[in-house]
Amino acid sequence: MSLEGIRPRPRPAHPPGTTVLTYTSDGRYLITAGSNALIRIFNDGDDGEPRTLEDGAAENYLGVAATKDAFILGAEDGTVWRYDVETGKTDKLLVRCLLPVRDLAISSDGEWLAVASDELTVKIVNTDDMTNVKYLREQTKGSKHVTFDQTGRFIAVSCTDGFLYIYSVESDEPQLVRKLDGAIRRLEATDDATSRAAWHPGGTAIALAQANRDIAIFSTSDWTPQKPFTGGHNGEITAIAWSPNGELLATAGFDGQILLWETNTQKILKRYKFANVTNLSWHPTRNVFSFSTSFGEVYIHEYFVSREHVSILEKSGESALRGGPLGETSGNARKPMVDRSKSGEENGRRRAGSLDSLDDLLGSAGDEDGFVDDDDGAGYAEDVNAFGKRTNGHLDGPEGRQQKRFASYWEPTVHAPFQPGSTPWRGNRCYLCLNLTGAVWTVDQESHNTVTVEFYDSELHRNFHFTDPYRYDKACLNDNGTLFASSPVDSPATIYYRPHETWTTRGDWRTQLPAGETVKAIALSDSYIVALTSANYIRIYTLYGTPFRIYRQKSQAITCAAWRDYVLTIGNGPVSHNGGSSMTYSIENVKRDEICQNEDIVAISEGEELKSVFFSDAGDPCIYDSEGVLLVLQHWRTPGQARWVPLLDTKLLERLSKGRKEETYWPVAVAQDKFHCIILKGGETHPYFPRPLLSEFDFKMPVSTAPPKANEDEAESDTRNDIMRFEESFVRENLFLSLFQDVISTTNATRNQRAELARKEVELDKILLQMLAIECREGEDRGMKALELVEMMRDRSGKMLEAAAKIAQRYNRSILEDKIRELGERRLMGMDEDDELA
Repeated sequence: MSLEGIRPRPRPAHPPGTTVLTYTSDGRYLITAGSNALIRIFNDGDDGEPRTLEDGAAENYLGVAATKDAFILGAEDGTVWRYDVETGKTDKLLVRCLLPVRDLAISSDGEWLAVASDELTVKIVNTDDMTNVKYLREQTKGSKHVTFDQTGRFIAVSCTDGFLYIYSVESDEPQLVRKLDGAIRRLEATDDATSRAAWHPGGTAIALAQANRDIAIFSTSDWTPQKPFTGGHNGEITAIAWSPNGELLATAGFDGQILLWETNTQKILKRYKFANVTNLSWHPTRNVFSFSTSFGEVYIHEYFVSREHVSILEKSGESALRGGPLGETSGNARKPMVDRSKSGEENGRRRAGSLDSLDDLLGSAGDEDGFVDDDDGAGYAEDVNAFGKRTNGHLDGPEGRQQKRFASYWEPTVHAPFQPGSTPWRGNRCYLCLNLTGAVWTVDQESHNTVTVEFYDSELHRNFHFTDPYRYDKACLNDNGTLFASSPVDSPATIYYRPHETWTTRGDWRTQLPAGETVKAIALSDSYIVALTSANYIRIYTLYGTPFRIYRQKSQAITCAAWRDYVLTIGNGPVSHNGGSSMTYSIENVKRDEICQNEDIVAISEGEELKSVFFSDAGDPCIYDSEGVLLVLQHWRTPGQARWVPLLDTKLLERLSKGRKEETYWPVAVAQDKFHCIILKGGETHPYFPRPLLSEFDFKMPVSTAPPKANEDEAESDTRNDIMRFEESFVRENLFLSLFQDVISTTNATRNQRAELARKEVELDKILLQMLAIECREGEDRGMKALELVEMMRDRSGKMLEAAAKIAQRYNRSILEDKIRELGERRLMGMDEDDELA
């Protein structure tokens, strides 16, 4: 059994809140601290309980840094303390700030510690002589992050005003090298989103999280942006960390994912589903990756990089960024500074692996001072990686003692929340809503967003555009109005409704959720507004802002939809046999306070995801999954009777069988008995700008088909195709008749509705007549099936049965004709077989 596929267990280490962690430089210990006074020290490779230090000098730790022998913690009270790793005793007070410390960074040689705080000045203190301090004074606001480059000569300060400051700290008086505007987001010091500058281990680039969820890359030679890492997260990025050799990049986000990128190709190698991750830390020498969450949990992920990609982690950094973001600027790469004043095996081996990953593109690899080169075959460089450390090749295989260690660590896979009709950020814009009414999209303008609402019918409604300081990230649109929701970034989560028409001066309204509560999904109907929140509350409002109902959903909220008085909610339910959480749905009539379906299972195939959920124009719930199947919910108004029925399998469309293989479909709506969607080509997963055209497809249920016969001629092939076409039509129209009957039976049917029901029954009988004609034409031996088709007719007046008898007479099927007339007589007398059994 391989350990690489086993999900690590969460280790409750601290109370909910900011939880920081880091490895010591030799990788022997993992240090964690959080919102209490406890400090945890995990021994590398030991699955037992960590060592706990209960007599910490402070509490509410917000920053951590470590060397081989010591670790340093910065607290909310403004103090920075150094601790001895082995004894856990407080060594000394290094720095005292008047305002909370937000981040710490230590130089690679361990001599200098940078302290970012809410003060305007960043302090750089000598770890051996606390009176030797340098000051970075150019910031106009407090600092959120501070990071050293590998050489210790340069430092990056991420300020809360949205500027990134780059200093040279080689001299006693630091010099401002560059002030970058627009490189990072403007964030508050307490935000979980990150603006940290992650220096590439080669020192030639920095990685920065962008507002559009991309990872920007800046060259350190001229501080110009290079090719970014795109198409990754759907939520704000909370942490970034390069692997020790710079060949891999790990990022975490609010979308509940940790992404593993390959630096050279900028491709995503793997997605890991872990929610609320705020800090990341690579083990310096082994394939181990640790991270913490805002719930105070710590994960230690052994074999984080899978077997097929572990060779990338073991590279010496020679190909990092090749042909990628910095291929143009590698000639200006700055070589790392080797501190020759230090002696000893440790320093020599560590410096041996610090070869710039871009310098060797210019032919400089192999001739750096101190680089270990086993050119005489003596073996002294065997199993030594680029950092002068032994690789994990000497360790026991995954079938060793650690197999038992991870056998019981398991956590189910859950479906991430999403907003139907929206797209992820791409560049600086995304669609908040796309449906048959129109489109809502937003553009990130750094300091604010701009929102555009555009209608397909411009004569019915007028397009509008407005400046959005709340940064709405969800929207719903219908013929009555537009609904928006924002995440709690600079203010609490906000819900905003704007009607299209009103007879008063002002009809729009805005409300805020309680502090700490976020909106996961929203829905808008002709009668109500629905919001699913992070507290698992379902909040229901009237169209003009009156809170109507609030209750807690039984399962973890995923998404929702609404139609008239009905609300459909979907959440993560019980764990299925494959270890994933099955999705459940509930349907409620809000006006009558009735539950139609309660925590029933959403019919999604194993391994597939839910892509969208919406009501059809007739008011029937529909879902579309990643397999390309559109399903409708039948009998959903009757508790316990609902079932999901496939209306269309897009993989079986004829256009795909004609060579159009690079094509997928993005669902928009079900209306006018058609599936409305956007065709995506060239491997695209979401629509983009300019606004794409809508396409529509007729429904075609995936009914089983008859295989062709050997030596089948053209006439036989046409007959077989006709049979399959009529069979599919019969099943489909029977479904639509059933859906319409449900409407009639649960509402006060009008005269037009009753006439429509009768028309649908006649159309269904006509399909059976066409199928009967084929069976009669094919031969006498198919008389049993022909009679069965007649028995399925719904007509009680005798007209359709008379037509069926004439068809049998036309093809000289006398026995069949007699049985059809006998059936007609029984029905006229009210003595159908069902009546006799009754």
